[in-house]
Amino acid sequence: MKDFAKIGSKIVCIGRNYAKHAAELGNQVPTEPFYFIKPNTCFLEDGGDILFHDITTNLHHELELGVVIGKRMSKVPKDQVMEYVAGYSVTIDVTCRDLQEKCKAERKPWSISKCLDTHCAVGEFIPAEKLQHNDVEMVLTVNGEEKQHVNTREMLFDVPTLLEYVNRYITLLPGDLVQTGTPEGVGPMNKGDVVKVSIPGVSEATFNVV
Repeated sequence: MKDFAKIGSKIVCIGRNYAKHAAELGNQVPTEPFYFIKPNTCFLEDGGDILFHDITTNLHHELELGVVIGKRMSKVPKDQVMEYVAGYSVTIDVTCRDLQEKCKAERKPWSISKCLDTHCAVGEFIPAEKLQHNDVEMVLTVNGEEKQHVNTREMLFDVPTLLEYVNRYITLLPGDLVQTGTPEGVGPMNKGDVVKVSIPGVSEATFNVV
C-alpha cells in the first residue's frame, strides 16, 4: 500500500478531534466525530510543492496522523476495524483559512477552503505494525521553527472510534486516507516556506510552498 496516494479514491478528514485546537479557533468541542471529504486530486507526496493558489491569502498548515485503508470496509464494527488498516502516514491538511471563515460566516459549505490541488500533503507509507495508533508523536516545523507538536493520546476520539463512525455510512476502499484531526498550533504558510512533518525516529516528509 506504499502507493496509497496514487490509488486512493478519497480522503476523509476528521474535524476538531483535539480539544485545544477546537478552542484556538473558537469552536465547541464535539460530542461525536464529524468529517468532510477531500478529493484524491489533493494528494501531494513527499518532496512536492504545496500550491499557494491565488484564491486565498491565508494558507494554513494542519498536522495530522493519516490512516491508510488496506481493504474495502463497510459497516465493520469497532472491534474489527483495525484489521482493515494497512498503515499510516504523517500528513498535512492544507487549509485556506480566509475562505473557510468566509464560508462559515455566510453559512455555506467550505469545501473550497479544503479541496484545492496539492492540499493533502502526505509522507511515506508506514506499515501498521510499526506504530501504536494511540501513542504517536508528531511534529510540524516551518523553516525549522516548531509550530505543532502532539501525541495522538490527546485525541478526543481514537482511531477505532473514528473508523467505526466513518465506515458506518461511507464505504472505505483500499488506499483511502482518513486524516484524524489536527492539534493546536495551526498557522500560516507563505510562498518560499519549507514545511516539514515527522514522526520522530520513524518518518519525515518535506514540502515547499510555491
